[in-house]
Amino acid sequence: ENGLSAYVLIDRATAGRFGITPATIDNALYDSFGQRIVSTIFTQSNQYRVILEADPSFQQSLDSFNSIYLPSSTATNGQVPLPSVAQLIQQTAPLAVTHLGQFPAATVSFNLAPGASLGDAVNAIRNAEREIGLPASMFTTFQGTALAFQSALGNELLLIIAAIITVYIVLGVLYESYIHPITILSTLPSAGVGALLALMVDGSDLSIIAIIGVILLIGIVKKNGIMMVDFALEAQRDEGKPPREAIYQASLLRFRPIMMTTMAAIFGALPLMIGSGTGSELRHPLGVTIVGGLILSQLLTLFTTPVIYLYFDRLGRAVRQRLGTAFNPEGAV
Repeated sequence: ENGLSAYVLIDRATAGRFGITPATIDNALYDSFGQRIVSTIFTQSNQYRVILEADPSFQQSLDSFNSIYLPSSTATNGQVPLPSVAQLIQQTAPLAVTHLGQFPAATVSFNLAPGASLGDAVNAIRNAEREIGLPASMFTTFQGTALAFQSALGNELLLIIAAIITVYIVLGVLYESYIHPITILSTLPSAGVGALLALMVDGSDLSIIAIIGVILLIGIVKKNGIMMVDFALEAQRDEGKPPREAIYQASLLRFRPIMMTTMAAIFGALPLMIGSGTGSELRHPLGVTIVGGLILSQLLTLFTTPVIYLYFDRLGRAVRQRLGTAFNPEGAV
């Protein structure tokens, strides 16, 4: 805004009668308000450009437009004043035009209202955009923090799946089993549900920081299953105990270490949840997800993990027996 631009509107019919083309007008304007190399002077050691330029005082005002003459093949004196074949139009224009991806762009900035989340603001802007009904030639995009928020939401599911697959591979190599890592990972749904319930009770949104807390829970919560499954497998393989007795003793002997590590993690996350001061609004969702996920998973995994362990142990034996029967059919010699 507050800029000024000048446009030359050519009367093509009048210019055609005088034998004047748009290229002739363009060259005349360029010679009057620009610079042109007309010759080069060569010496033994150097060369010098000869530049044609009008007096700078002539270029400072649009009144000079009336003093420009064009060569004409039909005029009696061989020249025609530029105002005879063209009109100068002045219009307001922006001082600078912002571009984004080679397209003209306009930036609309916004600040979040007290208590409002970035996700709600993004959804409100998208709804307003649909209500306005922008033409197909216009498109909108977010920049800055809003763009980072959308990118994070678009990749959150992939990050969680990648973390779970990585944990499964590590546990499979550690226990040399395809089934028991699933027993350990069965503790994760309860942690995720606990984190979401804690966010709902607290009135917080599933922000980027909350998602980081969910990913942290993947590494924290599975230690309950690791403690029980590791002891049960060791009792089965080394002491020859049946699965039910092995997982029962594992639950009894590992109860105190499980409670100690869980309480340590909860008390470590409490300052994040109840802390105040600068940056507390950023740390609060992280503490809420960790505390909520740990509490619910602790209440459920002590009961669900032994049951899932026994179920998958029977499933594994049934699969091995079926595979053994398939490769060693009865009556084979």
